[in-house]
Amino acid sequence: MKYEDLTFKVPIESESYKEDSKYVIDKIISILDCRKKVNDDKIIINTNLRMGLPLENINKIAGPMIEAWAVEVFSEIRDDTDNKYNLINVEAQERLGIADIVLQFKKDKQILTGNIDVKATANDIPNSGKGPNITSFSRIRTAYVEDPDFMFIILSIKHRVYVQRNPKTCLMDGIMQIVDYNAYDLKFISDEDINYNPALGTGQIQIKDIHYVAYQYRTTWDMCKLLDYKYLHSSRRTFEDYYREAVKNKWIK
Repeated sequence: MKYEDLTFKVPIESESYKEDSKYVIDKIISILDCRKKVNDDKIIINTNLRMGLPLENINKIAGPMIEAWAVEVFSEIRDDTDNKYNLINVEAQERLGIADIVLQFKKDKQILTGNIDVKATANDIPNSGKGPNITSFSRIRTAYVEDPDFMFIILSIKHRVYVQRNPKTCLMDGIMQIVDYNAYDLKFISDEDINYNPALGTGQIQIKDIHYVAYQYRTTWDMCKLLDYKYLHSSRRTFEDYYREAVKNKWIK
């Protein structure tokens, strides 16, 4: 048996998916633009360390801090029921979930759901977060089969950290400032920018360089075939491995 012999479940996305994806991404960027404009783009970390934060290792805690900041930003918008972004729901996800945050927007009579994966990178540390793991091969492949309109958005947030003395405590406060951000729909990231790393579990989908991403519009089924290609052309994977995953996750009829 070969890959070409399999009878796949072929996901068919909505005709409006491309526009819906752009709508969600535009809203996310608009919300962050507003935060930056009003200077609400900083996380202040108070410690009792007289020398301040160990900046050379700050990237180790940046991810959870940036993610928590993003949840608060989106939640504050949601709490305004008349917000101009039509954001109606925000849910922080469990640590091992496929996404970090789920956002729901109202568009006309539709409810659009964006599954947001927050990636933090340090502006002043070379190659920080450059090629991050995004999600597991089997998990995202299954998500696209179960929901052809599954929207997986990578929110890349770049930050810089500095310290300043607190005049009240005379200790050094750490300031984590958001300096740049971008959002990408995983399904539309170009072939060349997507890597497959077989090292963990069924393998991890990676972005080659999250700071320089090209778009390539494709259908959900085309995305599934691209994921399959990346998996099957890994030196550590065989067709038998793939077939086992396909049966287990019900990708084939």
